[in-house]
Amino acid sequence: MSLWTSTVAPLLKGLDGPKPTFDEQRLRAVFHLAEQLYRGKEHWTGVPLLVHALGVAQMLEPFEPDQDTVIACLLQHALQTRQISLSDIEQQFGAVTRRLVSGVHLLSHIALKERRNSIEDLRVMLLSVSDDVRVILIILCERCYALDHLFLVSAEEKRLLSHDVLNLYAPVAARLGIHSLKERLEGLAFPVVYRADAEAVEEQLKQVQRHYGLFLTTVSQKLAKMLHEQGIAAAVTGREKRPFSIFNKMRQRAVSHIDQLTDLFGLRVIVDTEEQCYQTLGFLHRMGVPVPNRFKDYISFPKPNGYRSLHTTVSKLPGVPNGVFVEVQVRTHEMHREAEFGIAAHWSYKEGGSAEQTMRRVQLSQVLTQQQALEESDDKTAFADHIFVLTPKGDIVELPESATPLDFAFQIHTDLGIGFRAARVNGSIVPLDYELENGDIVEILTHRIPKPSSEWLQLLKMASSRSRLKRYLYALHRTDYVVRGKEMINEVLRRLHVVPLDNELSILRHYDGRTLPFSEREDLLMKIGQESETVGSLFAHVDALASVRSLLATPPKKSTQSKFNNALVEVEGGLPMPLRFAKCCNPDQGERAEIVGCITRGGEVMIHRSRCRMLKSVNPERRVKVLWSREKEQVRPVKKKKVPASR
Repeated sequence: MSLWTSTVAPLLKGLDGPKPTFDEQRLRAVFHLAEQLYRGKEHWTGVPLLVHALGVAQMLEPFEPDQDTVIACLLQHALQTRQISLSDIEQQFGAVTRRLVSGVHLLSHIALKERRNSIEDLRVMLLSVSDDVRVILIILCERCYALDHLFLVSAEEKRLLSHDVLNLYAPVAARLGIHSLKERLEGLAFPVVYRADAEAVEEQLKQVQRHYGLFLTTVSQKLAKMLHEQGIAAAVTGREKRPFSIFNKMRQRAVSHIDQLTDLFGLRVIVDTEEQCYQTLGFLHRMGVPVPNRFKDYISFPKPNGYRSLHTTVSKLPGVPNGVFVEVQVRTHEMHREAEFGIAAHWSYKEGGSAEQTMRRVQLSQVLTQQQALEESDDKTAFADHIFVLTPKGDIVELPESATPLDFAFQIHTDLGIGFRAARVNGSIVPLDYELENGDIVEILTHRIPKPSSEWLQLLKMASSRSRLKRYLYALHRTDYVVRGKEMINEVLRRLHVVPLDNELSILRHYDGRTLPFSEREDLLMKIGQESETVGSLFAHVDALASVRSLLATPPKKSTQSKFNNALVEVEGGLPMPLRFAKCCNPDQGERAEIVGCITRGGEVMIHRSRCRMLKSVNPERRVKVLWSREKEQVRPVKKKKVPASR
């Protein structure tokens, strides 16, 4: 009996489905070509090339592949033999087969022993050929088969492949919604990359099973029977959380034991209609106690990859041990197929519909290229999924995993984040540290008067959100910082015997030759108050303080005189500020009377006669004491001459 009759024909019959559409003669030609090309050659895992190709084809069976996909799978190693070209493939099997074989070859035939490509390089290649879901599907199945058959490779080579799977291929499967392949890839790669952690999780799982027993099977049977009594035909299965998912959840939440997780146990209920999904949900909530904020309606609001189901977490279900929470997924048979096979669940290549085919390619391209923002990231988890949540109006907002409602609010608008009072997710109020998930509908409730807190900085996951909050908090406390900055500057000015700042901050008006408006002068004080700038560095830029900069390092002289308009005038404290005589009273003309100085908005000292009427409108805080220098000399004590004593 030939290999075709014993092995290949039954395999192809299974791939073709109940309604055969494959061209047997064409497939025979492909098989015999592959048999000829692969004779005596092995895959780098040690498996014969033909066996490897047939094994990958068998993994494709649940996805009901079309004939071109099967041909591309059988010829996935053809170019590696160097006995056939892409032109030859196109000539014999058509342009579609050529494109598929080319894409698969680019992504799958990178031998670990010779690989020079990083995860980022592989990702660029993946995106470059991602216009056809069939290429991605063959690659994912090929990775699964390779991981399961690493007979001859070294431990390091096995680890490299597994690392690629966890950081590239499994996340791609997740983004495409191909849950069955995602779980299989993670299950095979996790123990290789994280051996100690995988063993620890496995041991803890066994402890939990010994403690609670295998109750899920009994509960599943009871629930199916109770639903049948309600007129709902349901297939109920129990499921424990997968080890890699447990590992990730424990790492994210910084917990040391799996019994601290609330979604460790799960039930999956598959019914006939969408209406029965909601009927089942209501029945579950009557039979058990629903956990608040754990209900997800992915039927009304599917995930970006098309996933649909109802999720709820309940306790005290009949047969479930006390204190154990069970996550229940409710879906129809169609939804279940979509959940298992994702974007590949409804491909129409067998029907050959070009319009539908084009739509699928566009959808695939859109889904995968959403990762492009992470392309240049050095983070090893660059392929970790972002999540997509909805506003009440249906707008989609992309956030990183574990983002909170606060992140959502700041991403919508800074004002919405600043005014945050509470968040309603899927109709229920949630805590501030609630981690959003794909498909959540998020509504932000706000205060009429914003009441932001610096504690929010610990809850925000996004750097942009934290930056916006910091800017607002600085502005919120601006007045306090300004007052503090003014006090700090005045303290230095008093030490230098310089007149302190007035209400108009006149001394700061001229900064590096530029005239500052009042708001910018306050900005300078705020920086001093925040201690992001020192008083000394400020003095280096203020024009009116140019002559006292050196005094910061040396004790000030007792007096400094300024000669102005042929008259010597001294300002209290010896500050050499620009002087100008007022035109209203002309104190520099006629007899020298008592004078008063007023600091103007321009930072000058305007000299008035003490009886000038204009002084009535001047703020007393802007007045400074000035003296005629000669007047000061007149009050100096006169040294008496010694008179000879009379004889």
